[in-house]
Amino acid sequence: MAPAPAAFGDRWLAWRNRLVASPRFQRWAAGFPLTRRIARRNTRALFDLCAGFVYAQVLTACIRLDLFGILAEGPLSVAALARRLDLSPDTTRRLLRAAESLGLLRAVSDDRFALADLGAALVGNPGIAAMVEHHALLYADLADPVALLRGQARPTRLSGYWPYATGAAGDAQTVAPYSGLMGASQAMIAEDVLDACDLSRVRHLMDVGGGEGAFLQAVARRHAAPQLTLLDLPAVTDRARVRLARLGLGERITCCSGDFHGGLPAGADAISLVRIVHDHDDVPAQALIKAAHAALAPGGILVVAEPMAGTSGAEPVGDAYFGFYLLAMGSGRPRRVEELRTMLCTAGFGAVREPKTRRPLLTRVLIAQKSSAKVSV
Repeated sequence: MAPAPAAFGDRWLAWRNRLVASPRFQRWAAGFPLTRRIARRNTRALFDLCAGFVYAQVLTACIRLDLFGILAEGPLSVAALARRLDLSPDTTRRLLRAAESLGLLRAVSDDRFALADLGAALVGNPGIAAMVEHHALLYADLADPVALLRGQARPTRLSGYWPYATGAAGDAQTVAPYSGLMGASQAMIAEDVLDACDLSRVRHLMDVGGGEGAFLQAVARRHAAPQLTLLDLPAVTDRARVRLARLGLGERITCCSGDFHGGLPAGADAISLVRIVHDHDDVPAQALIKAAHAALAPGGILVVAEPMAGTSGAEPVGDAYFGFYLLAMGSGRPRRVEELRTMLCTAGFGAVREPKTRRPLLTRVLIAQKSSAKVSV
C-alpha cells in the first residue's frame, strides 16, 4: 500500500526547514532589515546552546574562588582582586570580564568591578552554589549523552550519589552529601511553597522524604500550631534529629524512619511531597501518591511541590534540565501538571487545584483533597 500523502502543514514545515537550513538564506536574512533582528537573535541563541558549558564553568570558577562573597563587601580593583583570588592580573581581568558578560558582575570603571544583580542573588542563595558544585557529577554523566539515552552508559555518578534511585537505603556516609545538598536547596523554595499553601488550619503535617527538615523548619517558623512529622530513610532521619535538635526544634518536629513502599503512617490531615514525586518512575510515583491517600485522615490534603515540565517561560528547566538530570540519576522524570492531576485522581483524590507560586521555574504546587473535606487550605 502506498504511503498516504503528507498533509499540507507537514509539507509546509519541511519546505520552511529546508529554507532556514540554507546558508544562503541565513546570510540573506542576517542582512535584510525585516528579518535581521530575528536572524541575529537566533544566531545568539544557537551560540549560547553551544557555549553553555563554558558559561557554567565561568560560574563555577567564580563560586570556587568566592568571588561573589569577596565583592559583597563592595567594589574592588583588578589588582586587589588578583591578590585575593591568587591569580595573575591578566587572568583576573579575563574572569571578571567573562562574569560581567554573563550579568554576574558589572564594571564601575575600567579597573573596578562590583556585583551585578545575579551575583548579589547568588550571595543570598547558598543552595545555588551547592548545586553548581554538584553539577560536576552531572557533567561527567552527560559526557556521552547518546549512550545514556540508549541505556548503554556505565553506572552513573549521580545514581551513586542518590542511592535511593537504585533502591538502596544508604548508610550515614552515603546519605550525608545528598542530605546536605537537599537541605541547602530546599530552603530556597520552602517559603514559596508556604506562600502558596496556607497551612494555618492543619493539625498534623507529615513531610514525606523530608531530608534534614528544611521544609518543616520553615513551617515551624511560620505556624505555631501544627504537629509536625518528618518521614525519611533511617540514615537520613538520624541526621535530621541531630540538626533539628541543634536548631531547638527537636521537640517540635518528630522524625520517623521508613519509606512509602510499606505504606505511610496514618493520622496526618496534611502530607507534603516536596520535590519527591519527580524522583520516581511512574509505578512507584503512583504508589507513593496512593499511599499518601490511604494515610490521610478524611478530608486531608496532599501538597505536591516540585518543578514541573511544560512550565510557561521555563520549558528548558523542566524538560531539558530535569529530564536529563533524572535520566542520569536513574530514576524519575519531570511531569506536566495534567499528568500529576491524573495520578492524583487515580489514587482517589477529588478536588485538585494549583495555587500560584512566586517562582514557578523553581516550584509549582498542586493541592489535592481526600473526600469528606474537613480541612480547607
